[in-house]
Amino acid sequence: MKTLKTFVLGAGLAALSQLAQAADSGFTLETVDPEADRLALQQYYQKRFPGVPLEEYVNGIYAVDPASREQWDALMEFPPYEFDLEEGQVLFETPFANGKRYADCFDNGGIGIRQNYPYWNSEEGAVKTLEQEINQCREQNGEAPLKWKKGDIAKISAYMAWTSRDKPFDIKIPQDDPRALQAYLDGKKFFYAKRGQLNLSCANCHLDGSRILIRADLPGPTLGQPTHFPVVRSKWGEIGTLHRRYEGCHRDTRSVPLPPQSDEFRKLEYFQTYMSNGLVVNGPGARK
Repeated sequence: MKTLKTFVLGAGLAALSQLAQAADSGFTLETVDPEADRLALQQYYQKRFPGVPLEEYVNGIYAVDPASREQWDALMEFPPYEFDLEEGQVLFETPFANGKRYADCFDNGGIGIRQNYPYWNSEEGAVKTLEQEINQCREQNGEAPLKWKKGDIAKISAYMAWTSRDKPFDIKIPQDDPRALQAYLDGKKFFYAKRGQLNLSCANCHLDGSRILIRADLPGPTLGQPTHFPVVRSKWGEIGTLHRRYEGCHRDTRSVPLPPQSDEFRKLEYFQTYMSNGLVVNGPGARK
């Protein structure tokens, strides 16, 4: 069985390699125009999966694979994240020891703002993510930071995403700060860079490899990928953050994973989410 799995995986990787060389998406590492990248990515998927409306890409693999969609629709009759949402709301509204709440740290009391994350903070010269600012809020109010990948931080983030459902992402790259564009380009470079013993990039699996079977998995399209996080994954048996998934992808390529909320992962999220501008917040979600 091990030999068979190795053969199937090898065949899948060979197919991805061929696609990586042959794909003509117009979405390449050489371009330095984020908006041109975004439009090229949309055109690539419209050509590859004709008839799939752009707004459907918030549903990941379920937008482009009818068999998977049927199973997912059945699952979503009783969404597995409902208890996480309830707990996330309680956590969000519970005062800190000093009497303040998460609402005191965010614009609009933290309600309906998920579509603005991640963003470029010119004062700090860094990409800021929602989970990062949740923990920053805690520390500013004398509370210990939460662990990045799962548990309370994922539940709070899920609740905040829920309050933003159907709001279109609107990630900005400030023109007056060239460091913002560089952060985007660094995230883009990371997306294309091959790593690990399997010599795979994010693009191999989630651009060229969208809906191509690798063992039992069908990688979803990169378009819309960040829109539905945090997610409850069947594999995890619980809710987790986008950076938990990034870390898992690293392991899948047999490379040493970077820590969640590392500079590289935050830039990758900045790039990926900009690519989904115009699509709506659809989190929390449920995936295999």
